[in-house]
Amino acid sequence: MDSQLRWLSIGLFVLIAALSVVPSLRLLVEALSQVTLSASSPLAEVLRSERTWIALGNSFYTSGLGTLIAVLLGCGFGFVTTLTNIRGRAIWVFCFMLPMMIPPQVTALSWLQLFGPASPILNTLGLAPALGSPQPMYSAEGIALLLGIQSAPLVYLALRTQLIALPQDLLEAAQLAKASPFRVWIDIIVPLCRSAIVAGAALAFVSSLGNFGIPAMLGIPAGYIVLPTLIYQQMAGFGNDMLSQVAGLSMIIALLVLAGMLLQQWLQQRSRYSLLGHTAQSISFRLQRWRLPLELLLASILCFILVAPLFALIVSSLVPALGMPLTLDTLTFSAFYEMISRQGVTKRAFENSVFLAFVSAFVLMVVSLPLGYLLMRLPMRTRAVIASLIEVPYAIPGIVLAIAFILLFAKPLPFIEVSLYGTLGIIFLAYLSCFLSVCLKPVLSAMSQLDPALEEAAQLAGARPLKRLVDIILPLTAPAFFAGGLLVFLISINELTVSALLWSAGNETLGVLIFNLDESGDSVLASAIAVLVVMLVAGLMSLLSLFAPRLPKGVIPWHD
Repeated sequence: MDSQLRWLSIGLFVLIAALSVVPSLRLLVEALSQVTLSASSPLAEVLRSERTWIALGNSFYTSGLGTLIAVLLGCGFGFVTTLTNIRGRAIWVFCFMLPMMIPPQVTALSWLQLFGPASPILNTLGLAPALGSPQPMYSAEGIALLLGIQSAPLVYLALRTQLIALPQDLLEAAQLAKASPFRVWIDIIVPLCRSAIVAGAALAFVSSLGNFGIPAMLGIPAGYIVLPTLIYQQMAGFGNDMLSQVAGLSMIIALLVLAGMLLQQWLQQRSRYSLLGHTAQSISFRLQRWRLPLELLLASILCFILVAPLFALIVSSLVPALGMPLTLDTLTFSAFYEMISRQGVTKRAFENSVFLAFVSAFVLMVVSLPLGYLLMRLPMRTRAVIASLIEVPYAIPGIVLAIAFILLFAKPLPFIEVSLYGTLGIIFLAYLSCFLSVCLKPVLSAMSQLDPALEEAAQLAGARPLKRLVDIILPLTAPAFFAGGLLVFLISINELTVSALLWSAGNETLGVLIFNLDESGDSVLASAIAVLVVMLVAGLMSLLSLFAPRLPKGVIPWHD
């Protein structure tokens, strides 16, 4: 092996171990260290606590109901936008994907402004319930609804991957046999897509199980706890056994996530179908007179799950206080002026979020190119093992990853005696660990499509590995390289689940700021910041769409 390649491999694999393996091992060691026969051990107290089992049951209920909603929405949009001649497909998909990219705390805040007696938009329309009426979103069903809406794009993406691979030959054979479109859908399409639906449902369940922003903003005010919010509340406590107890709770969530993924793989293997071959053209149904009604139905659903909550959020940011209707007399931009011009925390949170997102994206871009290059040179089985290790921090709930980093960096670093706990440094390292797989996937996808003859020719000409990487691989994979960085920037700039436990005074992020403002009762100010965040997310998604024509299919999830 070339010396350059050897040292590059050692450095990158040490980095993978530090970012992916060490935090998970530290959490496991802390949890297992409390496994004793003593009835007073921290782990025994966690398992004996009634709150643990209540939170576990609530987590299963909200995640299960949210998964059902996600499957119904994701499959419906997947079948319609992929298999029919519906107009404006790109717009429908972009709008359907937007809730997944919007931070969960912003999603929860927008729905809170849509319902209840204090809703500005309902007061404007004269539809607000009487004062003192309960807020319907402060409930298990309210949490499940938003979990389902935010997870539905995951089901859509899993299903769409299978749908675009279905061959036109099947449809032609069914039509020759005089089968109706409904029979084609029931007897051919659904059985062939069963494994994709199962995979999407498992992803939605795991994502809902680890979601913190929505249960925190809708559940904590109503006293409804799930496992992530229980960990958050436990971290606010004190005592020598606090970290050990939250480590035990974190391992419960991690084991549930692992069990969900194993169940997904088992169900997929039981329902797997093999296609013997297909034409380049995928299945497509012509809707004819049903096209307009179906488009109106999609528009109605998107208005309910996206447009109405965002419009309520905008209205809430333009009134002096909650409960007031929006009129020409009450219209004001004072909330925006207050947060942008007077509140120093806004500027600080914005700078922290942009700094963390930009530096994380840049570092991961620099790491992903050589890492992808090395992985593509490894045997398939070895590559799969390393890729799975890289996926672990992203697959486990963010609040569990945060606990792992707290345990890892609670004490000063050895030798240099510098503490990262309570600084932006620990959030930065957690972002690197969590989002490495997000940045790496587009790069691997692009590299898998490169002709190896190009690099072989450069190698015969005497070019060393780093020279080939910079002069050949980088120019050919540049669009995917930058798309991965933009995806990381888009996700991390509004992140809350990881930073909720890692932030400290002076190190707030935008996600933490919105959560804290709403928790302290400043919902109008929180709405103003949330509106700006949604505009930022939509702008970044539009920017990514500009790269889509030059990228391999599937790199940009909302683009064909």
